[in-house]
Amino acid sequence: MNSHFQLDSRLEADTIPVGDLALSSVLLLNDARFPWFVLVPRVPTVSEITDLSDADYAQLTQEIRIATKVMMALAKPDKVNVGALGNIVTQLHVHVIGRFRSDPAWPGPVWGHGTRTPYRPHAATALIERAAALFAAA
Repeated sequence: MNSHFQLDSRLEADTIPVGDLALSSVLLLNDARFPWFVLVPRVPTVSEITDLSDADYAQLTQEIRIATKVMMALAKPDKVNVGALGNIVTQLHVHVIGRFRSDPAWPGPVWGHGTRTPYRPHAATALIERAAALFAAA
């Protein structure tokens, strides 16, 4: 993609890299309470999905489908929430969140619920390896 792309510092601080798809970087939100991917299209200065070209929009839609299927295989959630809010971090990014009826925020939204619980290093490594393998096979 574009060599001028720079990941927003807040996304960088709150996530762990999983790998790259054709358009988007795949990140794991570092919160063990919820299985949570963040897809970040590597297109500079884009804040809305509608800012993408038709081709990039179609590619992002396909990558959301892939991430949802990976989430289903990885965590077997009751529901997958997909959202692109951008109220705090304006850089375009899409959340793909595995939700369980037993999770601490169910049935409400995960945003602003409680305090983030970072993964233990060994747990993060194992989860990222499994997720990367599933993305590679998708």
